[in-house]
Amino acid sequence: MGSRAVCIQRVAPPCFEASQVKKIKTVGPFFVNTRSKRRISNGVRCSSIADYIGGDLVKPDIGQWLQDVEEHKAIAIYAPHEGGYEGRYLNRLKMQGYYFLDISARGLGDPETTLLKNYPVCPAHLGKQPIARWYYPPEVDYRLSALPPSAKGLVVWVLEAKVLSKAELQFLALLPSLRPNVRVIAECGNWRKFVWKPLAEIANLAAQE
Repeated sequence: MGSRAVCIQRVAPPCFEASQVKKIKTVGPFFVNTRSKRRISNGVRCSSIADYIGGDLVKPDIGQWLQDVEEHKAIAIYAPHEGGYEGRYLNRLKMQGYYFLDISARGLGDPETTLLKNYPVCPAHLGKQPIARWYYPPEVDYRLSALPPSAKGLVVWVLEAKVLSKAELQFLALLPSLRPNVRVIAECGNWRKFVWKPLAEIANLAAQE
């Protein structure tokens, strides 16, 4: 039985001159090179002073906001997703003497019944108690009767109004005409900055008129 000879050839590493050898520095997983002269950043760059302190804080639109609230009486607002911007405009209305009724559009039911009529509420009976029905007074009329004489009016601030239908938004737009001391602010969505429009325009009331 013949044997086969295995020839292993070792290849020597290539030789370089001292000038061609590039020094390689081992970098650990937590090593941060702070001596690099050129830094490449793909992040967001601030281009104006509004990017540093917030664009909402440098916009001189409070006067226009108060004027539009008094003129249109029902406003649809669009605030940024992170929130907090609408509080600045709310506080200015509060400084004018308005009192607030904060309601959420989710679970509101019929806005006309809840805000202007005696509406029923059925408490949970848990399958053991008889089904009862309690009646609550109108939310708007009850709070209007409780306002102090120095109050300028009542602001109905509707949260998550984007879930309301066109008919429900139309009623909210007409509510100040039914109750002259009432103003309506409806959060109808989100935008990159705080903007507002007349609620009648959002509810297509202007086109119908």
